[in-house]
Amino acid sequence: MLDRIEHEHGIRELRLARPPVNALDPGLVHALREAIETAPREGADALVISGASGIFSAGLDVPFLLTLDREAMRAFWGEFLGLCAALARSPIPLVAAVTGHSPAGGAVLALFCDFRVMAHGAYRIGLNEVQVGLTVPDVIRAALGRLLGAYRAERLLVEGAMLESEAALRAGFVDELADVDHVVTRALGWLEALLKLPRRAMLSTRALARADLGALFADAAALRVETLLEMWFAPEAQATLRAMVERLKAKK
Repeated sequence: MLDRIEHEHGIRELRLARPPVNALDPGLVHALREAIETAPREGADALVISGASGIFSAGLDVPFLLTLDREAMRAFWGEFLGLCAALARSPIPLVAAVTGHSPAGGAVLALFCDFRVMAHGAYRIGLNEVQVGLTVPDVIRAALGRLLGAYRAERLLVEGAMLESEAALRAGFVDELADVDHVVTRALGWLEALLKLPRRAMLSTRALARADLGALFADAAALRVETLLEMWFAPEAQATLRAMVERLKAKK
């Protein structure tokens, strides 16, 4: 479900390994959150989050999540937002090695990292929740606005736009492109250069620069988990999500 690979210079790679598309179910979300939170205590100096060649993560495992009742879904949203908080508050640098397609939840993982290297080519990334009948949670919307600027984020969110890699680079959604087979290599290279800087100065400056991102999760009530539940179980969202699942089944 999640492979841990140790690289030089204290860099640990967390590779999503839930075939076929690294969909985020409760187990993978919990495993990734735990791995991010424990890595600094285990001596890791930086993290790379990667996926399989051609697919980073297809986002939430909607077919599975549709089987959950309200209490189980409440627990899942809490865990998923906890994963976002772990990324935002990580005391060590993180790079998203976006090794392929990265819609919705996959894009969220990348959004909260320090740096994003994406596979060059016809791979797409974006927050397409509107297209499947959902609204992007406030903290994720705020993080996208922080990255892209308020107006550009608004346009992408309202349209539920998915951007191919070149367009994502132009928009600022990702920082760099690399050949699909060298995305992780480039992510490692970026971190290696960062880790050569005076450690205390780099980490303290990073902490100050990212304090606003971590502060998004300071007030549990502001995460509005109940609002997310209402949106998830709303008739329009349920109908749209179930229709999407049926279309996916028909393609197989």
